[in-house]
Amino acid sequence: MATTTSANLHDRDFFEWTRQQTGLLRTGDFAQVDLENLIEEISSLGERDKREAKSRLVLILLHLLKWRYQPVRRGNSWRRTINEQRTELALLLDDSPSLGRVVDESFQRCYDLAKRRAADETGLLASTFPENCPWTMAQALDGDFWP
Repeated sequence: MATTTSANLHDRDFFEWTRQQTGLLRTGDFAQVDLENLIEEISSLGERDKREAKSRLVLILLHLLKWRYQPVRRGNSWRRTINEQRTELALLLDDSPSLGRVVDESFQRCYDLAKRRAADETGLLASTFPENCPWTMAQALDGDFWP
């Protein structure tokens, strides 16, 4: 069981707490590990990656909508944003392949969020955009796909 000092250190100096916990794990001093906070931190890492993956998908879909429905405003900035988000999402999925399932399951929800943002950013009516995403996940992530 972790010492009270370890648990308190988590709240006072997170960086030092991580160093301390790493040292305890490396030396096998498991009785001193702040298990409760360690479990929470590991869990939050997975949640952070899940949020990041969905956020990147929303940005891809948002910019694909703007690309498709505002062709006169297309430019390098939108192209760079789409490419960067595709690359970063692909790297994240390479590191954590099971996130692909999470992203796939939330694809329509991410599209709904992107559609709402697209209406807000473009000034176009929300009804301009299809109710369901007009592209597949594979198309949205394909570097050669430009609607």
